[in-house]
Amino acid sequence: MPFMNVQSVFRVGIVGVGHFGRLHAVKVAQHPKETLIGVHDPDIKRARAVARDVGCRVFESYEALLEQVDAVVIATPAESHYALGLAALETGRHVLVEKPIAASVEEGHALAAKAAQCSCVLQVGHLLRYSAEHRAITERITQPVYIEATRIAPFKIRGTDVSVVLDLMIHDLDLVLAIVDSPIASIDALGVAVSSPHDDIANARVRFENGCVATITASRVSLKTERRMRLFGKEGYLSADFMARELSFINRSHGLPLLGTGGFSREAIKWKDHDNLTAEHDAFVASCLHGAPVLVDAQAGLRALEAALRVAEEIRLSQALMKSSGLMD
Repeated sequence: MPFMNVQSVFRVGIVGVGHFGRLHAVKVAQHPKETLIGVHDPDIKRARAVARDVGCRVFESYEALLEQVDAVVIATPAESHYALGLAALETGRHVLVEKPIAASVEEGHALAAKAAQCSCVLQVGHLLRYSAEHRAITERITQPVYIEATRIAPFKIRGTDVSVVLDLMIHDLDLVLAIVDSPIASIDALGVAVSSPHDDIANARVRFENGCVATITASRVSLKTERRMRLFGKEGYLSADFMARELSFINRSHGLPLLGTGGFSREAIKWKDHDNLTAEHDAFVASCLHGAPVLVDAQAGLRALEAALRVAEEIRLSQALMKSSGLMD
């Protein structure tokens, strides 16, 4: 059975206080229903700096942190997700783990099984699932036939321990899988390493069994930052800009009429105050304390990981073909 705190306080610890771990620490410290007990990180100086900023304790061992909390947020490299998640679940603690759920599908399945066995919440941090844009998309496009997603950014050292597929593209893979209610039929993919040992640019064409096709591009060596998604469906055409936090929907049902288009209308929406990370923690609290369904559960995390690894394998096959034909060194 999961560990239950007799106090009316939901005690949370953060494991790993790099970029995302620090953001989680700030959100937990500010959340009205969460209490930040402490942080743990092998880099003790970094842990102390974050703890000082948010006003919490530093734990020198993960085991000591687990003894004092009801739940942990795991924001470490993917290679450590399995061991850290398993240790938390075995002691009955709820887990919010950053994406990907684990370094391998086998480890992800093992974490899912342990969470089910212990009746603990295992939520995966695919942050865009908690965005207002994602909700607006799924409310308007229910039968997509073509999706185009672009996620590009300038080069940063952070995240280069894995390929751009697991670093950036997995966000859009998860969104596409949540929107398209059909198994993947095939994947074609290309990728190339530019500034790191792993692929820094990647493009994947995902075909689903129901006929829908998604083209997904990710780059971390671009001159600008862009996060867009375009969808064509029976309901109309939708364009979402995740940077500008705005959406445009061309359809026949609602919005302002577009003159000269034969009855089409345009609906435009812009968000200013929706905080995805706060929404993610709201959902985590609701699931842990009140039994609400886990929006991004282990199965969703596994689907995204499986798709990302399939893309990575297709990239390897494409690179091998290009090398054999002399297109790559």
